[in-house]
Amino acid sequence: MTTTSPRKIRKAVFPVAGLGTRFLPATKVIPKEMMTVVDKPVIQYAVDEAIEAGIEHFVFVTGRGKGAIEDHFDLAYELEATLKARGKTAELKMMQDGRPTAGTASFVRQQEPLGLGHAVWCARDIVGDEPFALALPDMLIHGKRGCFAQMVDVYNRHGGNIIAVEEVPHEHVNRYGVVALAEDMGNETFRITGMVEKPKVEDAPSDLIISGRYILQPEIFTKLSTQKPGAGGEIQLTDAMIALMDEQNFFSYRFEGTTYDCGDKVGYLTANIALALDRPDIEPKFRPLLEKLAGK
Repeated sequence: MTTTSPRKIRKAVFPVAGLGTRFLPATKVIPKEMMTVVDKPVIQYAVDEAIEAGIEHFVFVTGRGKGAIEDHFDLAYELEATLKARGKTAELKMMQDGRPTAGTASFVRQQEPLGLGHAVWCARDIVGDEPFALALPDMLIHGKRGCFAQMVDVYNRHGGNIIAVEEVPHEHVNRYGVVALAEDMGNETFRITGMVEKPKVEDAPSDLIISGRYILQPEIFTKLSTQKPGAGGEIQLTDAMIALMDEQNFFSYRFEGTTYDCGDKVGYLTANIALALDRPDIEPKFRPLLEKLAGK
């Protein structure tokens, strides 16, 4: 098996072409990734996480009706000029800090809904021959330190491919992709020996599920280019990773933080509550109202 030497993670891929049917009618004209958690779009949390980890180039795999995402990460000259003129420095800084600099955001379309693996493959020419980070924006991961920043530390120690994982109750493993583990590398890191998508509870190799954050080597694109449709008739990223596992090392990392599935209504509402309670400018007024509602 080839051991890849660590190269700097410069690029991150964000698949944002999904239709968001679970949030209709809200997502009829608004991309699901632009729905807000407290006061930021879901996609902004993923991009901020990548910025914290030192990512320099942001690749968005989009589809029809997703123009608002591109506009969101563009310079809004009139708005920023107005904020500056009115002395709203905090709001202006927030806008500027979350915006990629000129030439560091790329957008490519996934013309057909052929699965996550196909979406990642669509970014191949922009990513090129270098390792990259991959974030599923629906999975909002909140903690003191971003998940990607933690994963980059692991990658710098071990190289290869890194998959963020978290533990779930064993009776729920059939809802997720699950990893099989071997050698303990320390610091919540294990060598992965296998992966299975939505296994039967009795067949699951562990209670650790894939959490929507990856660091992958560019050879994954070669596997995806010949990958046959899998579950649901779609090109599955998991199938391509299993194929690449015969040639490269894969490691799981159990990160510090909490995941909120913002592609699910309950997960989305929970994220709003949890992040609002973590905001010192909101929590004092919000908590009493929440407690009042909970007491009904």
